Amino acid sequence: MTNLLNRQQCQALRGIAIIGIFLHNYCHWLKGIVRENEYQFFQRNVAGLDGVLFHPDWNLPIHLLSFFGHYGVPLFLFLSAYGLVLKYESRPYPLSNGNGTDKFWTPLKGSWRFIRYHFLKLFKMMVVGYVAFVLIDFITPHHHHYQLLDIVGQLLMFNNVMPDPDHIIWPGPYWFFGLMLQLYIVYRLLLYRRHWGVTVALMVVCTLIPLFMAPEGEALNRYRYNFMGGMLPFGFGLLCARFPMYLKKTYCWLFALLSAMLIYNESHDFLGWLLVPVFVCSLGVTIVKVMPQWLLRPLEWMGGISAALFVCHPITRKILIPLSHGGDVYAGLLLYVVASICVAWLFSELFKRIPNPKY
Repeated sequence: MTNLLNRQQCQALRGIAIIGIFLHNYCHWLKGIVRENEYQFFQRNVAGLDGVLFHPDWNLPIHLLSFFGHYGVPLFLFLSAYGLVLKYESRPYPLSNGNGTDKFWTPLKGSWRFIRYHFLKLFKMMVVGYVAFVLIDFITPHHHHYQLLDIVGQLLMFNNVMPDPDHIIWPGPYWFFGLMLQLYIVYRLLLYRRHWGVTVALMVVCTLIPLFMAPEGEALNRYRYNFMGGMLPFGFGLLCARFPMYLKKTYCWLFALLSAMLIYNESHDFLGWLLVPVFVCSLGVTIVKVMPQWLLRPLEWMGGISAALFVCHPITRKILIPLSHGGDVYAGLLLYVVASICVAWLFSELFKRIPNPKY
C-alpha cells in the first residue's frame, strides 16, 4: 500500500503549517485582536471569536490568524512523527531527491546516538536564530531581561520544564525546540517499533490528564508546554504512517469539510478543544491531497524554508511590529511577511553551509 502522503504533499503541508505559525505570532501581539487558546482554555477568547465572526470588521483575517494560526504546531508534530516512521521503521522506500537517485530508509541505532543526533539537528537551527535574535533584541526597544538559567535552558532545550515558561522562553516560539527534543526521546524510548496500542494508550492518557486541571490554570499551561500537550497529533502521525490508507478525492473533500466544522465547533468547550489538533491534522492532510499543482508548488517551496522561517520570524517581528502598533496594521503585516520570507531564504542558505551532525 502506498504512503498516505508523498514527498511534495508533506512539504506543502509543512508550508501551510509555517504560514499559520509565523502569521499567528505577529497577529496575536496586536491590540484589540482576539487571542488564541493555545496552552489554556479561556471561554472569553471563544466568545471573542464568535463576536468578530458575527460582526466582522476589516481586521477579521487578523482575528482568524491570531485564533487559529498556532495550529500549525500540531501539523509540524504530525509531520515529524510521520517522517520518523518512514525513515526508521519502514522497509526501504523510494523518496526521489530530484537528481535521478533514490534515498532509502535509515537503520535506527542506539538510543543515545539517536537522541544526540536529533539534539544537534535542532541545535544547529536554533542557535543561529537565537544569536541573531538576541543581537537584534538588545538594539531595539524593550529588550528582554535574560537570566543565566534561562539562557542555559534554551541552549540545552530544557526550558519547557522550568517554572513560568511564558516569561522565561524568549523568543516565545522557541519553546518548540524543547518540545521536539522531548518527543524524540519519547519516540526512541517508548514508541519505536512498539505495538500500536502503546501509542494509542499514551495519546489517551496525555489527553485525559488535563481534564483534572483548571482550564485557565497554570498547571495546564505548563503541562501543554511539554510533550504531553503534543502527544495527540504526534501519535496520530505515527499511526497514519504505520497504517496508510487510500483516500479518494470525494472522500477528501468530505473529510476536509467535516474537519473544518469540527475545529470550529469543538473549540467552544474544554474537552472538544483538547481534541482539535487531530481535526487540524485531518484537515491539513485532506487539503493537500486535493490541492492542484499550481498551489502545491509554492507551498512546497515554503515548506522547504520552513525551518529557517521558524527561527528567523521573531527577529523580523521585533523590528516591524511597532508599525502595526502605530496604526498601520496591514502595512506592518505585509512588510513583516516580505521581510521574513527574504530573511528565511538567507538563513536556509546559511544552514546548508553548516555541517550536519553525523549519525
